[in-house]
Amino acid sequence: MTVNAPLCFRGKKILAPMVRVGTLPMRLLALDYGADIVYCEELIDIKMLQCKRVVNEVLETVDFVAPNDRVVFRTCEREREHVVFQMGSADAERALAVAKLVESDVAGIDINMGCPKEYSTKASMGAALLSDPDKIESILTTLVKGICKPVTCKIRILPSVEDTVNLVKRIEKTGIAAIAVHGRKKEERPQHPVHCDVIKAISEAVSIPVIANGGSHDFIKEYADIETFQKATAASSVMIARAAMWNPSVFRKEGFCPLKDVMQDYIKYAVRYDNHYTNTKYCLCQMLREQLETTQGKKLHAAQSTQEICEAFEMGDFYEETTAIFEAKKTSLETKVQDEDDQTEDPDVIKMAVRFDKREYPPQITPKMYLLEWCRKEKHPQPVYETVQRPLDRLFCSVVTVAERKYRSSLWDKSKKLAEQAAAIVCLRALGVPEGKLCEGENHLINKRKRGDQEPLINRDHGEELAEPSHKKANFIEDTSDMNVPKMPR
Repeated sequence: MTVNAPLCFRGKKILAPMVRVGTLPMRLLALDYGADIVYCEELIDIKMLQCKRVVNEVLETVDFVAPNDRVVFRTCEREREHVVFQMGSADAERALAVAKLVESDVAGIDINMGCPKEYSTKASMGAALLSDPDKIESILTTLVKGICKPVTCKIRILPSVEDTVNLVKRIEKTGIAAIAVHGRKKEERPQHPVHCDVIKAISEAVSIPVIANGGSHDFIKEYADIETFQKATAASSVMIARAAMWNPSVFRKEGFCPLKDVMQDYIKYAVRYDNHYTNTKYCLCQMLREQLETTQGKKLHAAQSTQEICEAFEMGDFYEETTAIFEAKKTSLETKVQDEDDQTEDPDVIKMAVRFDKREYPPQITPKMYLLEWCRKEKHPQPVYETVQRPLDRLFCSVVTVAERKYRSSLWDKSKKLAEQAAAIVCLRALGVPEGKLCEGENHLINKRKRGDQEPLINRDHGEELAEPSHKKANFIEDTSDMNVPKMPR
């Protein structure tokens, strides 16, 4: 497969991948101020492979959502031609699987080969790859041949210039589009001088673009210094990390914007794209730096929600207006989905508006247990539950089939288990059968338990049931409907 590389890596100013910093608000802000390319924070291949791709119609984003509903990677149309997805990987096939998962939503794929942190190196990722050139070659070659987007990697320098140049030449042969070089050895830290001479030797030894990184401490104090660092390293482009973290308007040709304006612009993106408040708070703290002990810094430190962060920066009205717009949009979409559900609803399904509240039942007793007991008593087949998840709000609905009739609650629940219990309640009420509530008086299942019935009662998340039938069905809709909405912060 040939590489289609519309993304050019020559003469560019690039936002470096930074853990906890390179999320969507920072990437968009860097683009606004003049960055040409933005790298996301390093995301681990195994974590990404657990995610499902969901189009978020409220935020107008594409989200990659983990099984616990946490958004691992969020992107949008504004950055699609500029964002490079950086992953941590030590396995060629896993790297390719992740690349294919995100390929249509990003401009390029990067492999982190320079992170010296233990969480990365102990899994043979990051800087650990520098000592395994065969694995480097395998990963990069697999990616270059397997996807259409340009592939890059980011390394640190080796103990000797010769070894570093030889490694980069071998990397070049894999067909990658560019290589980013952090001009420090893996044991060196930001306070150590950046080795411009090594980056320059690499730039002169290969024909692919070399992206110089590591100049924030020694060189880049303002926009004009970016060119100085580029000339010192003879690099094709410059990648900026900490200088951009402190003030992303470092990319602005006209010079820095006032820090207050920069922080307010960042907060607007954080609210607009529902960034988690802890991440927003962390990034703002990196910008405030020595001002953390000011009144505003203390308010930021004390903030425990996006709303409180906005109030600390006198942006409470903006928060209220923006969240109101999103809530209205979410409601409109939910109404549309409900209308579509009503139009396609099976008319033979018996529905009631009920929910399961475990506080209304004795411990370890549930409607599902009562329904299963009734089916056995009446010699009917065991109940069959078919459960779906609605992508818009991630709520669940379950239909239970008993004696060839179907039953469901018209209300959607926050978990599969709750939805199944609600369906059981509808069935029991339609049949006129007790459902085990405390208000119904004597509970024969409790009595059976006291007598040591052969079939044990298993206490699970919501007081789960007698031994589950093995033929329960669970169908989860993922990104086929292209809709998903995270809860807005309160």
